[in-house]
Amino acid sequence: MVIGLTACTTDRVVVDKRGLDQARYEKDLAECRTYKQQVPVGEEMGKGAAVGAAVGGLLGATAGGSGRNSHNRGDNVADGAAIGAVYGATDKMIDSSEEKARIVKNCLRGRGYRVLN
Repeated sequence: MVIGLTACTTDRVVVDKRGLDQARYEKDLAECRTYKQQVPVGEEMGKGAAVGAAVGGLLGATAGGSGRNSHNRGDNVADGAAIGAVYGATDKMIDSSEEKARIVKNCLRGRGYRVLN
């Protein structure tokens, strides 16, 4: 699931090729892509997972109800926390991927390229 979601967010760049020096562009693109490595994806995913687990656990606790099914409350909390953690980590990973793409595009714009996407 996570891999499928990240496939939607890449740093694919479309530039106007009119008058483009391909060798210079490839060099600039490679340099610009190095800047995206400054985005702390793992750290952000960890934070997202923690927040998602907390929220999911709380939602799972309230979904347990009372009476006959109340013995399942612990399962609901654990399930909610697990789902929340996956959702939170995935959300932050997508945000980080989008940020990386913006960094590459902004870098190229700063170097004078006409970025079309």
